[in-house]
Amino acid sequence: MLFDLPRPVETALLRTGTVLAPLLFAVRVVAVLVRFRRGGADQPSQPGRTNPDS
Repeated sequence: MLFDLPRPVETALLRTGTVLAPLLFAVRVVAVLVRFRRGGADQPSQPGRTNPDS
């Protein structure tokens, strides 16, 4: 490490990361599952084509 942080700052960052990481992971998993359940409407029907008229 280049420098040491004060003990309270170090503890606060560790606790924030410990709470935030699983929360953001759960949000991401739910977002992917919701998109998967919709059937992937964002994807084109034919691979390699972006415009339905082409």
